[in-house]
Amino acid sequence: MAKPAGKNAFFFIVVTVMIDMMGFGLIMPVMPALLSELAGLPVEQAAPYGGYLSACYALLNFIAAPLLGNLSDRFGRRPVLLLSLGMLGLDFIVMGLAPSLPILFVGRILSGISGATFATANAYIADTTEPEQRGRAFGMLGGAFGVGFILGPVLGGLLGDLSSRAPFFAAAALAGVNTLYGFFILPESLDPADRRSFDWRRANPFGALKHLAKLPRVGLFVLGLGIANFAQMVYPSTWSYHCEVRYHWSSSVIGGSLGAVGVGAAVVQVVLIRWFLKRLGPSKTAFFGLVVGVISFLLFAFASEPWMAFAIIPFSAFAGVSGPAINSIMTSLVGKGSQGELQGAVASVQALGNVMSPLIMTQTLEYFTKPGAPVVFAGAPFLLAAVLAFASIFPFALGMRAAPSAPKPDGGDAANEPEPAPAHLP
Repeated sequence: MAKPAGKNAFFFIVVTVMIDMMGFGLIMPVMPALLSELAGLPVEQAAPYGGYLSACYALLNFIAAPLLGNLSDRFGRRPVLLLSLGMLGLDFIVMGLAPSLPILFVGRILSGISGATFATANAYIADTTEPEQRGRAFGMLGGAFGVGFILGPVLGGLLGDLSSRAPFFAAAALAGVNTLYGFFILPESLDPADRRSFDWRRANPFGALKHLAKLPRVGLFVLGLGIANFAQMVYPSTWSYHCEVRYHWSSSVIGGSLGAVGVGAAVVQVVLIRWFLKRLGPSKTAFFGLVVGVISFLLFAFASEPWMAFAIIPFSAFAGVSGPAINSIMTSLVGKGSQGELQGAVASVQALGNVMSPLIMTQTLEYFTKPGAPVVFAGAPFLLAAVLAFASIFPFALGMRAAPSAPKPDGGDAANEPEPAPAHLP
């Protein structure tokens, strides 16, 4: 029998997501300097290497995510989470010691293989909460994402002023501490009775997507999330390079700007997500977030002054309500024994976009900022992201219309009723 997942277990999941994001955020401010150092090129010309690194990570994540998601449906969430965290720490050590670009790529390969942590964390939450409570729970995970983005880039920027390698070792230490913490306190959330046999046909990325095709509403939501994530990748792919080229910011200022993004995400997804879900319901909340994303990208594209970028950040945070809302809808449409598969498929679709998005976004930035460019426009990647974000609205709308006679995920009028405190939330 799986042990009840109490407050400590939920806290571990939240901390895991926060530390993953801290580790990711720690290295973002120094990546331009490190790549410029290893490649021997100016920052704007080294930016495509950042795209190659991100694409390498995403490709391995695309391959590994459904495998680990299905393994978690067979053997439980706990071993997959702990294995992923341990590999993440190893990845940061390899990257911190990398003497050349090829070794840096080895580190990203390891990180891509262990990149199912967030997907498995989502499955853990789906195991331990009721459907009507998951929107808030996913919002808290999103808030942990935001808190990690507050602390990680700020610390990374400060450490980066000392050494471009220091943030990697700090990230490795965080992952190692959390692995030990989880080893001693994390119970298994998936009861043996709810587990299913492992099937290679559903454990590969294309098999997982084929299985989703049998659930047309879920498939449309996953497609919408994939396109939206393709657009969102403009931030991790180009923000550091974009700000250094366009605004001439130092690593500490870049870290501060990313910290501001994290503050907005934390406030919206921890404090305000509950209000949105109660007042609007999951479907309208998701639509609102997607529209805000489109507008935010357009504003960033034409923000010619540094103060404009900082002014847009608080508004752009409201785009973050769409993810928890859509995840809440999707998890209510599949059984308990398939939550890991669902999250693995979601991660695969997002990773498939992540393979191409960093390449396209960084190449777009380089093309429109290099000497001799036909039009000098550093905001070009964000304009492209706005077009993609707008396109993501259509699969979501089709998904909501696919079964009009089915009970709405909003819960009808129940969405406006006071929500009981989830049994497993602190």
